[in-house]
Amino acid sequence: MTNKSRKQLYLYFAWLVSVIATLGSLYFSEILHYIPCELCWYQRIIMYPLALILGIATFTNDINVKKYVLPLSLIGWCISLFHYLEQKVPGFAKLKACADGVPCDAAYINWLGFITIPFLALIAFTLISIFMIILRKK
Repeated sequence: MTNKSRKQLYLYFAWLVSVIATLGSLYFSEILHYIPCELCWYQRIIMYPLALILGIATFTNDINVKKYVLPLSLIGWCISLFHYLEQKVPGFAKLKACADGVPCDAAYINWLGFITIPFLALIAFTLISIFMIILRKK
């Protein structure tokens, strides 16, 4: 496998992760009727365009997209980490007052005692960031 085909594969995987994350968030809100909190909206504001940007880059083989995707992904990662800590660390939720609507420390799902929606977003942003870092290094 050539270096160029590896890069295209990493780009494809990053796009696949962003599409799965986007469809997952739409499933939670549109099918299961979970109302997103404020921090969920911020994560969506970053993830949804990543699915589009990475999709276009994948089909045009534009490896240079990494310089636009990585900063967005790292910002999304920070928001997801903060959101997850708000849910799982006692006292962390008090750092930011909740706006009207759904509180940010509420957990619709809690699979295996630690997998929540912000955790799933954190994993997606982590994978996308790793793929973009690998693209930078090669």
